[in-house]
Amino acid sequence: MYGLKSDLVCDLPSKHFSVEDYSKGVARWCPGCGDHAVLNNTQKLLKEKQLDPAKTVFVSGIGCSSRFPHYMDTYGFHGLHGRAFPVACGVKFRRPDLDVFVITGDGDCCSIGAGAWIHAIRYNMNMTVMLLNNEIYGLTKKQISPTSRIGTVSNTTPEGSIIPPINPIQTTLGVSNASFVAQTADWNPAHMYETIKAGFEHKGFSFIHVIQRCPIFQLSLGKELATNKDVMHYMEHEDGITVSEDIAKTFKHKLSHDPTDLSAARKLAMDTDKVFMGLFYRDENAPRYDEYGASNLGYTIEQKEAVLDAEFDKHAI
Repeated sequence: MYGLKSDLVCDLPSKHFSVEDYSKGVARWCPGCGDHAVLNNTQKLLKEKQLDPAKTVFVSGIGCSSRFPHYMDTYGFHGLHGRAFPVACGVKFRRPDLDVFVITGDGDCCSIGAGAWIHAIRYNMNMTVMLLNNEIYGLTKKQISPTSRIGTVSNTTPEGSIIPPINPIQTTLGVSNASFVAQTADWNPAHMYETIKAGFEHKGFSFIHVIQRCPIFQLSLGKELATNKDVMHYMEHEDGITVSEDIAKTFKHKLSHDPTDLSAARKLAMDTDKVFMGLFYRDENAPRYDEYGASNLGYTIEQKEAVLDAEFDKHAI
């Protein structure tokens, strides 16, 4: 009854973040671009996890997908072409308390940024990486990318590409200390959300390959992938990416895959006639380089200066 004393206490958060708290501006991607779905699912995840915008960082390079930080009301860094990983690793190493996301594209990551990509996998810092792959250079208007398939007609290959593409999943699984490798697609938002969520919850370098449609320069390829149920295969496992039964039923083909089996994951990645959706591999015990950067977390500027001065004094003449 009203006015009676009670021991019941309801602890409410001092601040509850809504999706609007993570949104900024109007996304300027083309209508139908897969980037919109990735943005919506990412903002949804941040809301569910109630991540503090002031302690969340989005880092990107150059490309259509790399405009992502502009539409997130968090901290962001729109870097140089292919340099998203060095920036993100630097942020995470010195501020391991921050939640770091990397948004990159097939040209940004797999071409000029390939060297940084390889070493970022090996460092295995705790960050969520989304490679948005539409198999074309969209921002500069239809040039071939490192992931473009043989026969792709573009402004730089008017008679069709003749060189086999880079396989982002196969490449990542081939690097030592890889710890989380998954694949999803922009036209299956439920599966994408669960994949991004699993990647965020993993402690290490979570690499998520997002197969993405480009309605302007890769229209026919996008339609083929999104509608061809014979190509898509859903990887099932209790330790993998789990979706509702209704979503699982939309896949014509399913297979059981243990994500701790690296050899099996590599074998699946080599089968380019099929598209496997889900978690290829996870190693929760892989060493993380960012753990070495936490030694001075919480130090004041004065304390840091004192340590530096003490070290310099050792070499004074």
